Amino acid sequence: MASHRRPKQPSRTRVTVLTATAAAAVALTAQTAQADPKPSKSEVKEKVDKLYEEAEHATEKYNGAKEKQEKLDEQIDALQDKVARGQEELNTLRDSIGSVASAQYRSGGIDPSVQLFLSGDPDTYLEKASALDQLGAKQTDAIRDIQAKQRTLAQQRQEAQGKLKDLAETREELGKKKKEVQGKLAAAQKLLNTLTAAERAELAADESRANRASSRADLGNAVPASQRAAAAFSAAQSKIGSPYVYGASGPSSFDCSGLTSWAYAQAGVSIPRTSQAQASAGTRISSQSQLQQGDLVFFYGDLHHVGFYAGNGQVLHAPKPGASVRYESINNMPYMFGVRV
Repeated sequence: MASHRRPKQPSRTRVTVLTATAAAAVALTAQTAQADPKPSKSEVKEKVDKLYEEAEHATEKYNGAKEKQEKLDEQIDALQDKVARGQEELNTLRDSIGSVASAQYRSGGIDPSVQLFLSGDPDTYLEKASALDQLGAKQTDAIRDIQAKQRTLAQQRQEAQGKLKDLAETREELGKKKKEVQGKLAAAQKLLNTLTAAERAELAADESRANRASSRADLGNAVPASQRAAAAFSAAQSKIGSPYVYGASGPSSFDCSGLTSWAYAQAGVSIPRTSQAQASAGTRISSQSQLQQGDLVFFYGDLHHVGFYAGNGQVLHAPKPGASVRYESINNMPYMFGVRV
């Protein structure tokens, strides 16, 4: 017979606990929403600029690893050429000693005293003996040459192996730095995507105004530091408006040290690729008042940013992702010192 008992009703205590739990969850959600409000446009810009600065720092490390890789490639090619040429010379030496040995064998392998006894012409024998002595001396010299060449080849091969190991480590470092830069840029873009379309448009408009203002920069009566500095600065001026691209060194896009190294190359002067290395490319100038047009100027404690002093407190540089080569106030960044190349 079926049971018709009424379903058991939840106790008052259980209802109270459930209600309290639900209320607490609602309150916690509300508190979380209040504790984590949407960042403002200015806050996003500040965070994005910080990420761009960190990306530029990583970019200079990437540039250093890339420059090292290129040098190692050249050194390894040169060493491998030396090894190949040395092996050819060694083969030639071995062939020559084989010829000497053959000639010595043909000249007679009989004991000299027996040869003298059998010879009907002592003068002829003495001539042959002298030739044998000369062949023996040549053979000894050839053996010494072979031994020396073998030692040289072994050293060159060992050096090449060391360079190849350095190259593998450098390529690994290069990949890590590239990944770090890309991660910083991706994080910056993710932050920018939290803004509304109108807010992103406002930021873009700010950059456009900064680029346009660059064309109206007052450089005063700037005096070039030298003829080479003037030529390098002129080359950099010709690239105003070119976009910033990490790891780029021209001619259509640049990062900060890419612009300065490219511009000085146009003036016939070779300077290092990275900002940190460029800091040792000339005479250091601590006081801003002593800077002249075309001097390199360095910013931040780790020297990860470099540009040209333009005159009247202005610098010409490749600022950051999303910006173009332009003039800006030297006071926009923490100035460290200048360098006259």
